[in-house]
Formats: sequence, structure tokens, C-alpha cells
Amino acid sequence: MNKELIKKRFERCLKTYNENAFVQKSMAEKLISMLEGKSFPKILEIGCGTGLLTDLAHKNLNYDFYTASDIVEKCKDYIKSIDSKIKFISEDAERLAADSQKYDLIISNAVFQWFDNPETIIRLLFKKLTPNGVLIFSTFGKSNFKEIAQITGKTLKYQDVADWHEILKGFEYKMEEEIIVRQFNTPRDVLRHMKNTGVNSIKESFWKKADILKFEQAYKNYCKDRTVLTYNPIYIKIENTFK
Repeated sequence: MNKELIKKRFERCLKTYNENAFVQKSMAEKLISMLEGKSFPKILEIGCGTGLLTDLAHKNLNYDFYTASDIVEKCKDYIKSIDSKIKFISEDAERLAADSQKYDLIISNAVFQWFDNPETIIRLLFKKLTPNGVLIFSTFGKSNFKEIAQITGKTLKYQDVADWHEILKGFEYKMEEEIIVRQFNTPRDVLRHMKNTGVNSIKESFWKKADILKFEQAYKNYCKDRTVLTYNPIYIKIENTFK
């Protein structure tokens, strides 16, 4: 995974992210609902971005200390605008997962699909949980952006539910899956939506006008009379039941 490309693309879309990330917002709301308003004295958020999840957690969860991390340093201003007491760390999640800090809740929204080895990250994060602590996150399954994968041949290495059951063997966990289909006016609106949410970070490339026209025609041929984009959220909640 090209982390510098991911960082650059998300940094560019900070100003447009919140108004375009409607699926990611609903995913954040789902994560908070799965926590049932419980109290978590010490919270760590992985990949906070512009703070969609941070804001919901701040408003709905009881906590004493909240640390929000993201690879993009400019996210700090967004997090501090929610609450100046929230600690922001600009750090790669894989390095952050390896430190010795303990947390009652580790939470992350729409980030795990960017990790080369999510199984390793989960095991590292699990070790950071206090007794009865919770690791909860959302990611995307193999049907995510299936239209883009079909037309361009480019996709992330998504895990489906069966893959996650295999990864999570030995853990106490709950998992839910959704399919969300969003409709757009034109294929070019799909491209604009992806750019404005930073999810066009699979490969560095520059599209010429001919490439865009080819994409638009292929999208119309594939989707027929409806221009749609499929999201496939997966929600996973892991509890540290070991004393």
C-alpha cells in the first residue's frame, strides 16, 4: 500500500470530505450505536480524519481522555475544533499500534482497508486494551466499489465476512455487514465523489480526457439506466474478556 499517496490524496480532500462522505458518516453512527453509550475512561481513535467519528464519540460517550490519531497532520485543526482537550497525534497507525499505551476503547471508522496486514494490526491493538476493553472498527468488504473494480480492474485487497471470521479466530467478537447502493447523475459525478472523499488512492495516475470519456461509456454500459456506486461496510466489535 502506497501510504504517501494515501496521505496526499486525503490531505487534498479535507475541505470536501464531510459534505461528501455520507456513507462514512452513517458508518460512524453505526459504530457509536454498537457501543450503547457506555463509559470508556481512555479512548484511542485510529484514522480520525476530519473528525466525523470523533465528534459523535465526543457527544455520545463518557470518557476522561481521548486520543485521536491520523497520518495527515492537518487533521489536527478539525479535531481541536471539536474539543481542544482531545489529544491529536499525527502517526502511522501501524507504528502507533506497537506502543505500550493501554486503552478502554480503541475505535476506527473506514480505515482498516488501507492496512497491508489487518490481522497483525488487530493483534497489536488488542494487546493495548485494558481488561474488558473494546476494539471496534468498520471497514469494507469485497463488494465495495464493485462497479469501479469491474470497469477499471483496480481495487483494494478487501476481506469479506468469511475472511474476517478466519482472521478473528480466538477472539470474542460480533460482526455485521451492509450493502449500500448510492445513485449518481453521471459517471463523472462518481469520479468527483471519490476524489472529494480521498478514496481514489489506489494508484497514482493522471487521466486524460480520452480516459474519462472511456470510463463514462464503460460505466453506462455496465450500469445500464442507473449510475450507481456500491459500498459494502463491515462492522467488527472485539471485546477483551481476558482478565
